[in-house]
Amino acid sequence: MLRLGLIGDNIATSRAPCLHQWAGQQAGIDVRYDLLIPKALGQDFNSVFATCERQGYSGINVTLPYKECAIAKVTIDDPHVRAIGAVNTVLFEARGPIGHNTDFTGFMEAYRSSRGEKKPGVVCLVGTGGVGRALAFALLALGATELRLVDQDIKKAEALARDLSDHAGAAHVCVEPDIDRAARGASGLVNGTPLGMVGYGGTPIRAETMRGADWVFDAVYQPIETRFLKDAAHVGAETISGYELFFFQGVDAWKHFSGRDVDQGRLRAALKESVCPTTPPA
Repeated sequence: MLRLGLIGDNIATSRAPCLHQWAGQQAGIDVRYDLLIPKALGQDFNSVFATCERQGYSGINVTLPYKECAIAKVTIDDPHVRAIGAVNTVLFEARGPIGHNTDFTGFMEAYRSSRGEKKPGVVCLVGTGGVGRALAFALLALGATELRLVDQDIKKAEALARDLSDHAGAAHVCVEPDIDRAARGASGLVNGTPLGMVGYGGTPIRAETMRGADWVFDAVYQPIETRFLKDAAHVGAETISGYELFFFQGVDAWKHFSGRDVDQGRLRAALKESVCPTTPPA
């Protein structure tokens, strides 16, 4: 049996268990995938992580707000992931925990599946935490010409700008404290914050500021149609749902966990089911 889990807050309705259990069923592998909420367990992140390693988990996913915390716990072989400074997938191997970032690879696949070979252009990115960092590096890899970074914590945005400098090439990276100014004239608008998620209210960018954007991406996938995406569609922008990131990062994580590919069409169809496959006993 492949024992997996997800450490994060506000994950009670996550579809990650279903994704990995359906992928396991397709591969003929029994999968147990646990939702591990530190506060609900009466523990902190470090304790939950240590318990997973000790109790024989094959690997875990890590989500808000622990992706940057996980860096200190793992060995990272990929220099790109080291530069991102956030981990969302961990394998427990004989040599110790190994960290990966499938938000980075998953976003690139999600973007290309929607926009093909079109370049991102000038992009306003709101949120420079764990997922925002992965999105920023992916946007540069996809050929963005300019990245405007916005965060309530200006120091966090400035730190990301510095970390991006060695990877920017000819692209311009800047920190913009005024969100309206950052969004104005941008080709792409990207939400890397939890705003709009179940349990969080609001939207990162005012609807009237979104006019003129070519495309919009929201990392939030619960709900799939956020107010941010609805506002974007209303002004005529192409929208990419956070569900696409959820799906593709999950597919990439499954490959790390199992060493197996998955039939993506079958997996998408299975995920439309209202329930997960039966979870085997621990």
